[in-house]
Amino acid sequence: MNDARPVQGLFRQIIAFFGVGVVAAITHYGTLIGLVETGAMAVIPATLVGYVLGGGVSYALNRLMTFEATRSHAEAGWRFAVVAGVGFGLTWLLMSLIHGRWGVPYLAAQVLTTGVVLVWSFLAHKYWSFGEKA
Repeated sequence: MNDARPVQGLFRQIIAFFGVGVVAAITHYGTLIGLVETGAMAVIPATLVGYVLGGGVSYALNRLMTFEATRSHAEAGWRFAVVAGVGFGLTWLLMSLIHGRWGVPYLAAQVLTTGVVLVWSFLAHKYWSFGEKA
């Protein structure tokens, strides 16, 4: 007999991660657009500020809604920070290449960057940051 619960659980996590991602992206993109369009910052620093603010939203909501974390804040928090740090580096690298070097408009470059960082983040948070203790 085939038990579909693991697949349903994964599907629920992906949907929740996507929903949390929308809220975090609104925070990230809103910050990016606000800082760039008001002339307060250049594109690359503005996207990194947005990434950090969106990351705070992402931690809180993913811990609560997506992964039902059993790890303490002390343990999950530093793991989340490591994953976010890698994502921060990927954001800088990809935005520097796609927008800075290749000249792609900054919002299109950010959409492509977000897709890559989204996949990295989901897998790393599911299996490491918030994953079950061994």
